[in-house]
Amino acid sequence: MSNILTKDSKIYVAGHKGMVGSACCRALLAKGYKNIIGFSSQELDLRNQRDVFGMLESEKPKAIIDAAAKVGGILANSTQPYEFLMDNMLIQNNLIKAAHELNIKKFIFLGSSCIYPKMAPQPLKEEYLLTGPLEETNQWYAIAKISGVKLIEALRDQYNRDYVSLMPTNLYGPGDNYNLETSHVIPAMLRKFHEAKQKNINEVILWGTGNPKREFLHVNDLAKAVVFSIENSLSVSLYNIGSEVEVSIQELAEIIQKIVGYNGTIKWDQSKPDGTPRKLMDSSKINLAGWTANIDLEKGIQSVYKSEF
Repeated sequence: MSNILTKDSKIYVAGHKGMVGSACCRALLAKGYKNIIGFSSQELDLRNQRDVFGMLESEKPKAIIDAAAKVGGILANSTQPYEFLMDNMLIQNNLIKAAHELNIKKFIFLGSSCIYPKMAPQPLKEEYLLTGPLEETNQWYAIAKISGVKLIEALRDQYNRDYVSLMPTNLYGPGDNYNLETSHVIPAMLRKFHEAKQKNINEVILWGTGNPKREFLHVNDLAKAVVFSIENSLSVSLYNIGSEVEVSIQELAEIIQKIVGYNGTIKWDQSKPDGTPRKLMDSSKINLAGWTANIDLEKGIQSVYKSEF
């Protein structure tokens, strides 16, 4: 399991300004890697094959971390299915194809737990991929990511490439999206409770029953998994990256209420949908390889609240 990289090796992080990409840059710097490159979408359109190939040919990185994607919530996914499928496939295909053709040694492809079937057994194992229908609301994004996972697998099998796919669970951390229309559950709750506290609103209304269970991972833990995967030759192509800690949405709301210091009441709007009852990933494969999450959920959310609000 030797590391082919040195601290001077050039590492290209696609999507370096996003929550995941910027966390990867911080984690690499913390480990002493000095030669990290990234380009804004104005500098480089990752959907343009010729431009991507030209950049990689001239920069010659030793490793690529693909944290770039077109992302969005249920509304964006359902109203722009073509863009979600095409843009994401172009981004990853251009990067993966150029990496292979230019003989770039390491490639880390990042996806999402939405690649697994909607009704797959819990906890989600890597081998459940393609065993059933996807969640309809984000199937376009999921299909693009599945094709990326399969490209990585094909390159490993056919050309013995040291490329790997990492599928994180629900992420939170610095640089998250706090727009209430499009944000995920932790940033949305942080903002709701924070604003209610500031405006002295005596109740916060949350969707559903609060009963569904979810797993959350601090983005810094994911970034450490990325660095671990770059530094080691892993034995298979696909790994789940999760904390393996489940909390109910109600427990999560109570944790966030306490962190924010909001003294009002929580009201559950049960006319609103709950979503999947449970979504937990089995991360035992990456744990056995040598990585485990170590940021406690409450402490992690506390640090995010201090830094972002």
